[in-house]
Amino acid sequence: MVHDAQAALFLVLAVSLPVLAVAALVGMVVAAFQAASQIQDPTLAHLPRLISVILALSLLGTWMGHEVAAFATQMFLRASSL
Repeated sequence: MVHDAQAALFLVLAVSLPVLAVAALVGMVVAAFQAASQIQDPTLAHLPRLISVILALSLLGTWMGHEVAAFATQMFLRASSL
């Protein structure tokens, strides 16, 4: 049971980390651009990050769904064998 919880937490990290990394990277690039150009528009801070996260989710969504479905199938099979 502890192993299953560890596997679930690892899956959450593995599935969410690529999207979070894209958001962090784009946020850092936009922050550097804003610091260099001294443009402090809130829309400029959020819009590129939102678009990049939507793009990352659309590209990685099928992989993420497959990983979660495979884990759920594995857990249901393990629960039915108890």
